[in-house]
Amino acid sequence: MVLPIVAYGDPVLRKVGVEISKDYPDLAKLLDDMFETMEKSKGVGLAAPQINKAIRLFIIDSTRMYDEDEKNDGVREVFINAKMIKETGDDWPYEEGCLSIPNIREDVYRNETIRIQYLDRDFKKQEKEFNGLTARVIQHEYDHIEGKLFIDHLKPLKRSLLKGRLEKISKGNVDVSYKMKFPKK
Repeated sequence: MVLPIVAYGDPVLRKVGVEISKDYPDLAKLLDDMFETMEKSKGVGLAAPQINKAIRLFIIDSTRMYDEDEKNDGVREVFINAKMIKETGDDWPYEEGCLSIPNIREDVYRNETIRIQYLDRDFKKQEKEFNGLTARVIQHEYDHIEGKLFIDHLKPLKRSLLKGRLEKISKGNVDVSYKMKFPKK
């Protein structure tokens, strides 16, 4: 089932997610719904706060960021109760966007390599290192479960210039091809 994406301005996007246990209600269905929602929205990641759940859960599919003829080192994975262990390497810019902040894309600087600890879909403990675009997607989604948005990484002047567009998004004055929930509509 495709779930509505929560738009910028909703308080749930600023909450730090709480950990969940293996017996979280209907977790398998929630994960399936999240993947379906992400795919229908043409996203490469989706965090639980974006579907109105303040829990430490996100999914990614960075395989979607590569062309068929490229060496594909993308990952399709579930991250439950994730904890960032280390971020290393040079900061590098990449134009990011967010399903909760449609039609706004800005360069964000992030570390090249990360090490993260998490539980997978089967609640098996994992600790892995990721780099490049996959690391970037994970960092973006991890920010969501920490109550942060990609625009928080922008310089104050840039954020100030986006204020009017962000207000329009929160009121639902935006054209999107997927289902959304607007806090001020």
